[in-house]
Amino acid sequence: MMTVYLSHGLESGPGALKTQALKGVAEKLDDCEPVVMDYRGMAEPQQRLQHLLGVLAERGDDPAQCVLAGSSLGGWLSAAVSAQQPVLGCFLLAPALGLADYPQTSLTIQAQHTHIIHGWRDDVVAPEPVIERARLQRLSLRMVDDDHRLHASLETILCDFERFLRQCAAPTHYD
Repeated sequence: MMTVYLSHGLESGPGALKTQALKGVAEKLDDCEPVVMDYRGMAEPQQRLQHLLGVLAERGDDPAQCVLAGSSLGGWLSAAVSAQQPVLGCFLLAPALGLADYPQTSLTIQAQHTHIIHGWRDDVVAPEPVIERARLQRLSLRMVDDDHRLHASLETILCDFERFLRQCAAPTHYD
């Protein structure tokens, strides 16, 4: 069973459009359990990070069988968890990388599978640090003609997410 943790952004919530749409994709797949995180009332990124790590530990999920997906601050949280313990997958939407007020601005993402979607017109999280992280680690990156919310790219996001989850669920064969 693959557990998919969905993390919303700073000013968003568990009922947000992208979070619920991603949850719907995960629910359609066999052996995939979505867990929608709720960070409302937690303003500090570090507080949210500790909450996510706590839920992971409490549930007893093997990080090697977890996919972390998130948007903006939720993307940063997913990357930050993977920097501490390798995970199966990171699916990051406009991840808040390279922001001065976040505890670690250049996280090394440790995931077997990583895919990032970022908007060229993002005026909240500049594309450059995200592009640079993807370049340094040779991560899958899709740049779209969209802003920080990525609402105009929802169909692309959902198609990519389904393909990503199927890729994560596929058994790895080594010769």
